[in-house]
Amino acid sequence: MHEVQRPAGASAGISPDTAAGIVATAHRLADAARVETLRLFRSPDLHPDNKAQKGFDPVTEADRASERAMRAILAEARPDDAILGEEFGAQPGTSGLTWVLDPIDGTRAFMAGAPSWGVLIGVTAADGPIYGIVDQPHLGERFEGGFGRASLSDRAGTRALAARQGVDLAQATLMTTYPEVGSPAEHAAFRRVADRVRLTRYGLDCYAYALLAAGHVDLVIEAGLQAYDVAAPIAVVQAAGGIVTDWQGRPAHGGGRILAAGSPALHAQALALLGPADD
Repeated sequence: MHEVQRPAGASAGISPDTAAGIVATAHRLADAARVETLRLFRSPDLHPDNKAQKGFDPVTEADRASERAMRAILAEARPDDAILGEEFGAQPGTSGLTWVLDPIDGTRAFMAGAPSWGVLIGVTAADGPIYGIVDQPHLGERFEGGFGRASLSDRAGTRALAARQGVDLAQATLMTTYPEVGSPAEHAAFRRVADRVRLTRYGLDCYAYALLAAGHVDLVIEAGLQAYDVAAPIAVVQAAGGIVTDWQGRPAHGGGRILAAGSPALHAQALALLGPADD
């Protein structure tokens, strides 16, 4: 029996004024990243590089420009906060808060012209994420969670996010990014859940977590993630009433194997099927 440990990010002791400043700064970051990413999305001038010595791990100038723009704002607005970004690594701080940035989550989708990529902006304290934005610039959708906020802002306005409740595993919609889902053992564990749900879809990167927070998806299961892949999605999903842990029910903000669910009951059903996934 797994014991689910919920991250206590909301109890980080952040004052209302500090929270308001974090939110305002995060939206500035998201606005700046929109400019840099849309400048090259579906552009013939997009020339990706490969970061991997083996395989293919693409990075584009849009990734780098997006993260540079966000870091420049943080240097001016939040100089005491630490930063962890996918493209330019870690920068220490003294405030106890860390901005966790993925300038384009889903670079492969970005390269393919598919609008399932997103800009991830997370803020973490010692015990995990306390606030996050998942932004999809091309669709004009901004998912936000933390400090009492759980909202989607798009061209139609702003409305509340709420993860779907009361869904049994047999009626659930499950998403993951890669069909292979990590190692053979991890894939086998994933299949134990996938074989029990109504619908499984692939390839949406961070957008799957946003859809879960909006009540359209019930489960997201992934493996091999990094902290910058999950900090913002965790904050958004939890603010919308969902739950995110690793495959043992522990806090997941360090990355690795991720299980996100719209409700604790559905999470427990999936967790029991995942079980140990020894490599």
